[in-house]
Amino acid sequence: MSDSIVIIPTYNEKENIEKIIRKVFSLAVPFHVLVVDDSSPDGTGAIVKRLQTEFADRLFLEERAGKSGLGTAYIYGFQWCIARPYAYIFEMDADFSHNPEDLPRLREACLTADMAIGSRYIKGVNVVNWPMSRVLMSYFASAYVRWITGIGVQDTTAGFVGYRRQVLETVPLDKIRFVGYAFQIEMKFTAVKYGFRVVEIPIIFTDRTEGTSKMSTHIFREAFFGVIQMKISSWFRKYQREQ
Repeated sequence: MSDSIVIIPTYNEKENIEKIIRKVFSLAVPFHVLVVDDSSPDGTGAIVKRLQTEFADRLFLEERAGKSGLGTAYIYGFQWCIARPYAYIFEMDADFSHNPEDLPRLREACLTADMAIGSRYIKGVNVVNWPMSRVLMSYFASAYVRWITGIGVQDTTAGFVGYRRQVLETVPLDKIRFVGYAFQIEMKFTAVKYGFRVVEIPIIFTDRTEGTSKMSTHIFREAFFGVIQMKISSWFRKYQREQ
């Protein structure tokens, strides 16, 4: 039984899913993998089921009916994981924009911190294959979030994150409201408000070479305006851990 599990949400990732799973399982540090698939019409789920015959004891698949958003996929995965005895829970994209070889470093950070972020911006700007317009949008989006929220996280929209299970047991997952990439901001903001120790580990982010990006203007708008709503709502909430 591994004490660490990686949640990989998928929608139409047939080009990447087998390669990313095999890469995670090739690491010296043992990780389990949970794929949360939103009924991908391209057969992503079928590929995972085939691989389960090879990795029956460490590869898990949860299929949801329809495309319901990144945030809800992770919430579903978090609840699945904390119902089991995992100490460290990680989230990672399926498209190799997050390098699985960085997982052991994130896990190492989680031994002393509560939340570890694979950060593109903690040491300069470490992004490969993005057009400059998207690099600038992402970089200044994090600056905007820091300005509105007051948290010190450099890469607030990062999706390569490790949690100690206590964080996910404390944060009221049923009250996380964002479903797109703003979900990533809300989780970091909430963890900080609860007083958890958050650290950033430098990574190199490489844009996908196969498959299709899920970014949209709706997702961007949710993040831009949602941050203000999130900050205002926080004035009326108590962030207190149970003793």
